[in-house]
Amino acid sequence: MANPFDLTGKVALVTGGNGGIGLGMARGLAGAGATIVVAARNAEKSRAAVAELSRLGPAATAVSVDMANEGSIRAMVDETVRRHGRLDILINNAGTTVRKPPQEISHADFMGVIDVNLTGVHLASAAAHAMLKRSGHGKVINIGSMTSIFATAYSAAYAASKGAIVQYTRACAIAWAKDNIQCNAVLPGWIKTDMAESALKQVPGLEERVLTRTPAARWGLPEDFAGIAVFLCSPASDFITGTAIPVDGGYAVQG
Repeated sequence: MANPFDLTGKVALVTGGNGGIGLGMARGLAGAGATIVVAARNAEKSRAAVAELSRLGPAATAVSVDMANEGSIRAMVDETVRRHGRLDILINNAGTTVRKPPQEISHADFMGVIDVNLTGVHLASAAAHAMLKRSGHGKVINIGSMTSIFATAYSAAYAASKGAIVQYTRACAIAWAKDNIQCNAVLPGWIKTDMAESALKQVPGLEERVLTRTPAARWGLPEDFAGIAVFLCSPASDFITGTAIPVDGGYAVQG
């Protein structure tokens, strides 16, 4: 029987793939044989990520993208296809946040979060659809959050965007099932990333509260996302679509 987790010959585009959860997923895909295209704004971080990923699997490449700009997003997809001739996997990971009480979030700040976290996901998915369909076995992973389920006093814009991601994923799963494209969401818990580090500085007592609430009694790490990425991007998950899977050490089920 063929290895259901083999991604040899597949091309995966990972937004925000030069660090954190995106890079953790990209590492898993590269190790399973996929060619990775890292899409991000920080060129130095992207170069480092490409060098690392190329040691794990086929030669990786990087493209620059502004996830709040439709033209830049379309150019990202077009450049991926120009270089590699195909696109099999899209991971919509790039994201941003504003930590303020709702009444203090300006319209510009609110829309800045929505534009990247939600509108950018839509624009990337729509731009990639034709090539994902052409691949015959397209896969999309959208990164939600624990705030797709819960919320905090300081995460109104972020929670709104991540809650919407789950519904957007479900809609795409239904619409694109006829094209043999599976769309699923992953909902990270508290993960040690740059975004989380800034939260630790801004929210007193957060470290202790997370450890107390999480049955696994630790924060997650980017490498905790390698396995779920390979599973959801491989033939092993061909009959799974429209789901939202927490990767949170049990945070969501702890009473």
